Amino acid sequence: HNVTNQVKVVNPIVFLCGTCDSEDVDNQEWSSLNKKRKMLAGQHEDARELKENLDRREHVVLDILCNYLSGEQLQDYQHFVKMKSGLLIEERELDDKIKLGQEQLKCLLESLPTDFLQARIQGCLHAERCTW
Repeated sequence: HNVTNQVKVVNPIVFLCGTCDSEDVDNQEWSSLNKKRKMLAGQHEDARELKENLDRREHVVLDILCNYLSGEQLQDYQHFVKMKSGLLIEERELDDKIKLGQEQLKCLLESLPTDFLQARIQGCLHAERCTW
């Protein structure tokens, strides 16, 4: 349950970082970006409060686990929780990179002449292995 709550904290933070990085400010878009900023600020505040609650609960959980787990087991649990958060962030970053790569590939394929693509596809159909 504690790990699930951590997902709820990490995902909005990663989203906020990605959104801030991808914005291209234009005077015509200023109003909509300002609304988006206010919405994201609210989401950031929600995430901050959720993180504070999560930290408090984590201390309660650790206090309880101290009664049932050895020191090594407790360290393993803490390591698991830390790694889970890191992996969630990494997964989100990789998903973003995959999406960007797919968009770039689509644009590249759309920019190639039709006869080039048809020749490459025909070559792949007749070859054992297709090398682009």
